[in-house]
Amino acid sequence: MARPTKQSPERGNARTRLLEAARDVIRAKGFAGTSVDDLCRAADVTKGAFFHHFESKEALGVAAAEFWTQEVTPFFAAAPYHEPANALDRVLAYVAFRKAIITGDLAEFTCLVGTLAQEVHASAPDIRDACGRSIFGHAATLEADIEQARRDHGITTAGWSAESLARHTQAVLQGGFVLAKAGNDPDLARESLDHLGRYIRHLFHVAEERAA
Repeated sequence: MARPTKQSPERGNARTRLLEAARDVIRAKGFAGTSVDDLCRAADVTKGAFFHHFESKEALGVAAAEFWTQEVTPFFAAAPYHEPANALDRVLAYVAFRKAIITGDLAEFTCLVGTLAQEVHASAPDIRDACGRSIFGHAATLEADIEQARRDHGITTAGWSAESLARHTQAVLQGGFVLAKAGNDPDLARESLDHLGRYIRHLFHVAEERAA
């Protein structure tokens, strides 16, 4: 998932500023590469304020993953990919929307919870689980449209489910973000989403021209 970034002009309380700093700095530097001092500096708070709100950097990591989910949920709920009347068109529009918001620096469009999960899945299980709730929760928002598209196209025994395809969209997204980082090239993530769109059209036996 992605997209909210940057602090608002009217900054909130110290806890909110620290969470906003975590959202942006960790995407740029990674969790291990981000120090408490980095976060305090970005948030313009004291280290005492940090430890008043969070007992450890790991606790901040859990809260940052939850904060990310709270930010992106309304962002995606209001996105235009929900507008098409046809369920498959909505699924394809989701893929197109995800491609469209790959703009700016790598740290601006990549996913905080994906970044965290890749880095701390073994060393910080509480952060990993918070990231999992975020990623799988977002995937679940696609399931109803995918299932409706399956019914509309008479697909009943294709060896896959709405749930598995919804999860696959997130695998492609997160993998695309990794490729974009590895190649320092956002087009690598966009390319992955183009292939995802083709794959979905193939699953539903629709022509290539039926783009989102």
